[in-house]
Amino acid sequence: MAEAFEIADEVRAATDHGPGAVALETSVIGQGLPVPRNAECVTRMSGAIRAAGAVPAWIGTVDGRLVVGLDDGQLARFYEPGVAAKVARRDLPAAVATRVLGATTVSATIWAAARAGVRVGATGGIGGVHPGEDPDVSADLLELARTPGMLVCSGPKSIIDPVATAERLEELGVVTVGHVVDRLPFFLAPHAPVDLEHVVASPAEAAAFADAAFALGTPSTILLANPVPAASAMDAAEVAAAAADAEARADAAGVGGKARTPFLLSALAELTGGRSLEANLALLEDNARVAAEVAVALAARGRSPAVAT
Repeated sequence: MAEAFEIADEVRAATDHGPGAVALETSVIGQGLPVPRNAECVTRMSGAIRAAGAVPAWIGTVDGRLVVGLDDGQLARFYEPGVAAKVARRDLPAAVATRVLGATTVSATIWAAARAGVRVGATGGIGGVHPGEDPDVSADLLELARTPGMLVCSGPKSIIDPVATAERLEELGVVTVGHVVDRLPFFLAPHAPVDLEHVVASPAEAAAFADAAFALGTPSTILLANPVPAASAMDAAEVAAAAADAEARADAAGVGGKARTPFLLSALAELTGGRSLEANLALLEDNARVAAEVAVALAARGRSPAVAT
């Protein structure tokens, strides 16, 4: 089933000898954002990447294929609520075999990107360790530990325990590098109470980190932690209170598994009067810009990873 994995020509050219590409998850548009803001997200993130000189590589499963570099028509299919299934890395074979429209999470996205030779990705916030005595742990973390690349994010989502997540990442051998910050960004808030040992001052310095990791053959993803733009940042205490309220709502409604994170993000938007949604869109666009600048700088360093066929 060689045809089950497809790399768009533009993405292949960008990774072979061009300016580089940026891997993007489709779960953010299939489940994470409401209509029509999900379409706006695609426009803003793709626009930021192209403006920086790189190529956007949206990833998802379509008609029995895992596609790296979805076109506009394919992306439009993900906008309608409830149509796309949420697909983690473990779900990819099932999604391809059953020909479902599959919106990839971080774990599926970075796996597909690595196979396609796309070494830089962008997302909003990563999953992690949820609060509580017997916490749910996102599949993102294990995949980050065993998939090489660099992922630009704004730290863990605000519904996650940042301290426990940072400890788990360290345990798994995943390094977090601050992009012009020395504390872990906390999605909608500027930072969590977690100090970062490694800091870069520019995308070019981040590219040097990535280049060193590829040369050494280290197996894990480097997390490049880029804070939410200051103009859109929210107060940490307000976010924490809203997140606790959202968790209580999810518990009362019995929402768990893959449905929990979209439920919590929707509740956050309601509880904050839509401000969390605006902040989310702003950080997604900015992370896409930074990732594109890293990809371009990495390509300029002359290292072109092999592309799967």
